[in-house]
Amino acid sequence: MPMNNIVLLSDSYKASHYKQYPPGTEYVYSYFESRGCVVPEWKEVTFFGLQYFLKEYLVGEVVSQAKIDEAAELYEHHFGAEFAVPGATNPTAFNRAGWEHILAEHGGKLPVSIKAVPEGMTVPNKSVLMTVVNTDPKAYWLTNYLETLLVQVWYPMTVCTQSREQKKSIIKYWELTGCDPSGKPPSGVCFSLHDFGFRGVSSVESAMSGGCAHLVNFIGTDTIAAMHCAKKYYGAGPGSFFECPAFSIPASEHSTITSWGKEHELDAMRNMLTQYPDGLVACVSDSFDIWNA
Repeated sequence: MPMNNIVLLSDSYKASHYKQYPPGTEYVYSYFESRGCVVPEWKEVTFFGLQYFLKEYLVGEVVSQAKIDEAAELYEHHFGAEFAVPGATNPTAFNRAGWEHILAEHGGKLPVSIKAVPEGMTVPNKSVLMTVVNTDPKAYWLTNYLETLLVQVWYPMTVCTQSREQKKSIIKYWELTGCDPSGKPPSGVCFSLHDFGFRGVSSVESAMSGGCAHLVNFIGTDTIAAMHCAKKYYGAGPGSFFECPAFSIPASEHSTITSWGKEHELDAMRNMLTQYPDGLVACVSDSFDIWNA
């Protein structure tokens, strides 16, 4: 489950920044951009993933007294000098009064305004992708407090951008080999890069946001979490273009083939066609000898 205490969803040092702005500061206006890519030919970025973070962490009454108290206790010891002086704490490093102001004056809703380019839009590198500004002058410190969470959009944005660049390469070679990239599914480019990324990422949340980013460019996936993200946070599914946000086909894995034994590999493949007489199937062929298979 995602951590749900917004007061703690930041780098430690940001908790101390409320004391560091010039006296009289009322508004902090920040922006997010892609500074470029190590691949010179990739001069654009496809923005995606912000809506998930907004809906999951920032919308509604996300601040409570219990969350403030939890954060205050943690920071009191975290910024203390107990490593040098037993029992030493620092109760003023954390901005308890600032968070309690948000709770009292805004009912626990965050007084910030966030603007962004439409998700799925491709823009040149070094373009502003998102801006953040506080709407309460007493919460000037909040804008960059949220940076740590908001810049995590770099992950789905990177997946989406790379997926698009790979799609461009696929289209190029489809055309060079005389194929029609716009063919009707399951033909065509839309099924040419299938996502099995669930097992290769750091968390279920990464699979959700990164896998959903892939679906901006393709409609084939085996990452169920990506479809959950697309339906819950982006309105995909019934009532949209497709009833389902992504598609797959029955497929074998090595265990379902090798369990038949080497001498019965053909029977395993015949079973695939018997069990799934209609539509497409995928069958691994390198369990024993790919040339014999």
